[in-house]
Amino acid sequence: MQIAIPLDRMTVSEKLTALEEIWADLSQTQDAIPSPDWHAEVLQVRENKIQEGKAKFLDLDEAKRRVWDQIK
Repeated sequence: MQIAIPLDRMTVSEKLTALEEIWADLSQTQDAIPSPDWHAEVLQVRENKIQEGKAKFLDLDEAKRRVWDQIK
């Protein structure tokens, strides 16, 4: 099914609302969304780093600051 969404006529607020509604709907059926193989590989690498004591963690405030610094 192809759906035409009038994005060029929607406000930013309307677009964000639509995204939130789609995300809420998708989150109800998580098991139906396939996860790519590379996700498992990335998770395994991260798990190995944790087990080896080589993982580095940031608190949420520091993580947010780094993201903001990258997008400025």
